[in-house]
Amino acid sequence: MKISASVFLAIILLSCNSKVEQKAVDKTDNVAQNEAELKTQDFDLEVYDFEGLSPLLNKTDGKTYVINFWATWCAPCVKELPYFEKLQANYNSKNVEVILVSLDFPHQYETKLKPFIKTHNLKSKVVVLDDADANSWIPKVSENWSGSIPATIIYKNNKRGFYEQSFTYDELENELQKF
Repeated sequence: MKISASVFLAIILLSCNSKVEQKAVDKTDNVAQNEAELKTQDFDLEVYDFEGLSPLLNKTDGKTYVINFWATWCAPCVKELPYFEKLQANYNSKNVEVILVSLDFPHQYETKLKPFIKTHNLKSKVVVLDDADANSWIPKVSENWSGSIPATIIYKNNKRGFYEQSFTYDELENELQKF
């Protein structure tokens, strides 16, 4: 009886040990996989001053552009981003391009903006406007813009609409239909 109990105890200990070893191997594999995913998701942001951004706001190639000014710290902006993403997905094949212009602070690109883009899996083109002279470039975007965000431009060639508001998907799609 003592031998059976000893053998039983040994079997239990060995099986527990192999489970612990397997968990350690699985954990190591998961860490390596997560690190690999982060490396493959690493990307460079396109950062512009207003002069560099301006060509994106004035194309005349027959395509309709939806340009949204936003920031990760702006709750209404973040709330409406899925609608812009849905618009991009639904209208990409219909000659429509959504461009998300981030107004996040430069010191937060790596710690806030890039992780936000990854976490929310943004598919639309994201560019950053880093130009401290807002008093000069805001009226160039629109004379009607007070500077608050979210703000959106929809344009095709010379037809242009400016919206200093948040959108639902239906509202955004209705405005796009006018172009």
